[in-house]
Formats: sequence, C-alpha cells, structure tokens
Amino acid sequence: MKAVTVISSENLEICEVPIPEMKNDDDILIKVKSGGLCGSDIHIYHGHNKSATYPRIIGHELAGEVVGMGEGVTNLSIGDHIVIDPVISCSNCYPCSVGRHNVCSNLKALGVHTDGGFREYIVMPQKNVHKISKDICWEEAALIEPFTISSQVLSRGEVTEKDTIFLMGAGPIGLCILQGIKRIGAKCFISDLLAQRLEMAKSMGADLTINASKQDVKKVILEKTGGVGVPVVIDAACTNETFEEAIRLAAPAGRVVILGFESSPSRIAQFDIVSKELDVRGTRLNNHRFPAVIQWFNKKEVDAKALISHVFHFTDIKKAIEQAEYNHDETCKIVLKFD
Repeated sequence: MKAVTVISSENLEICEVPIPEMKNDDDILIKVKSGGLCGSDIHIYHGHNKSATYPRIIGHELAGEVVGMGEGVTNLSIGDHIVIDPVISCSNCYPCSVGRHNVCSNLKALGVHTDGGFREYIVMPQKNVHKISKDICWEEAALIEPFTISSQVLSRGEVTEKDTIFLMGAGPIGLCILQGIKRIGAKCFISDLLAQRLEMAKSMGADLTINASKQDVKKVILEKTGGVGVPVVIDAACTNETFEEAIRLAAPAGRVVILGFESSPSRIAQFDIVSKELDVRGTRLNNHRFPAVIQWFNKKEVDAKALISHVFHFTDIKKAIEQAEYNHDETCKIVLKFD
C-alpha cells in the first residue's frame, strides 16, 4: 500500500509499505478514506516538531471504513464508518489515573510518536475507534478530530453561555473553536491578520472581528469591555506575542487558555498574573471528546464543510502543503482523499 512518509526533515515521499496486520483481539483494520492536513503535519515535514522521530508516516485527522477486526471487538461491524482518536495512552501513569489521558506520561500521538494514518490502511485498537453516521461525508468526517480540539479548549476554559471570549487566531482550529463557542451561546470577539479569515469568522457568528494588522487590538478590546478586559482569552495564534497579550487583556479572575508549543520564553511578569488572580491553562489534544463531538455533527450543530477550502488526493500531498504555506488568503482547511 502507499503511505505518506517523512523520511527526514524536508524529505517526503509516497512509499510502498506492507498493509499492517492485526495482532491483538481488539485490533481493527481500517481502510482510510479521508484525512485533514494539520499544521503539525507540516511542522514534522520541516523538522520543527521536537517530539517527532523519523522516518514517520504522518496524519492524525482521519476517517475510514472498517474492513477487518479481531475477535474481541464488540461494538463495530465490517463496513462501519469510523473516525480515529489519535491519543494513545498507557492507562497506568498519574495523568491517566486522574482522567487526563491526553497528557499521559507515556503518550503516543498518532503521526508524531508513532506512524499515523496518511496511508491506505491502518490498524487501531478498539478504544481509539469511534463509529459515525454514514450520513456524514468523508471530507467532513476528517474534521471531527479538529473539533475535538475545540471541545477540549472550551472544557479547559470552563466556557459558559454567560461568558465573553476573546479568541486570538482565525485559522482552522480557531474557527473550530469559534463554532464551539457559538454552539454554547457565548459572545466571541476574534482577531486575525487576514481579512478573508475574519470574513469567515463573521459568517460563523463572531460578534466582533478585529484585524490585528490594521487595528490596535488592545484598544478595541478595552473599549468593548469598559477597560476591564474579557473573562476568557483563548490564544489559538500561538506566538509569544499573542500569549503576552492574552495575559494583558484577561479580566481580573479571568481564564487564559493556550494551545501553542512555542519553546522560547515569553516576557510575562508574575505581577500580571497574580494581581488579577488569573487561571492560565494549557490545553493539548483531546481528552475523550470524540463521542460528544460526533453528536455535534449528527445534530448539525457545527458546519465542518464551511472550513474546507481544498481537497487533494493524498499522493498530491506536496501540492497540498504548498497550497497551505503559500496561499494563505485563499486557503483554510485542506482535506486529503484516499479513493
């Protein structure tokens, strides 16, 4: 079978590899049908993810069809449509024991620490496989995983319908978070550097859009909040500068939720956190969010289709990466098809 393999930094090939074998009773053989191209896949391609080892089959936003299963699989049938939770945890460490398997001490993230799903077939254990309705098209099904990130972010931020949220970044994940916020019924201000992304955000219900390349973000937010700041700030832009601004713009007793993996230090004084008694919370991957998000899709509470700007065959992944990197104005979410 064919697989998208990053041999080493900047060296990506479509390789011929064996179809994986089911070795355990709870294993499921899946024919991959679609996959979302994530920024983290591109980071691994460029050698910017310190957790990744090479060679590595990338891809973790996946949907497919069950074509084989072990004798211990009880909740699925051949032909079922499924999505894959990319979080592989040990179930034995301290984080797992307190229900935080997404930060397992022995975490294996699909497509990062272990081979991912940009290949024609993949084997996964039953606990990582979730059945979906056949009414959900393959392209949209690939976006269930990004929406689990949205669900995790909102859980970490304890967001309610009474909150006003300042969301920094209107990329694909930012727009997933925005849709999750509007599903709850909360008010959302959102900023980005690209006017096209902000237009998308407006169409998805953003209450205020701020073009950070043209407007003074701090001034706008403080004007809109009477100088107090916002109860919840979510940094989906993931730079040192946006993290610092998130701390400054959070209201006293506010919550700041950060998604970034920037390894260089930020310039944040303890005073800025302690004086307002802020809760600053990291969020990573998803913590058993798939069942809830699948229901979002079943009930049409979110619109994944609105995010998809391009579809490529998986063997054209280099073209897909170029599209994502060099055509920001016209590109949002790219989905790979495998048929």
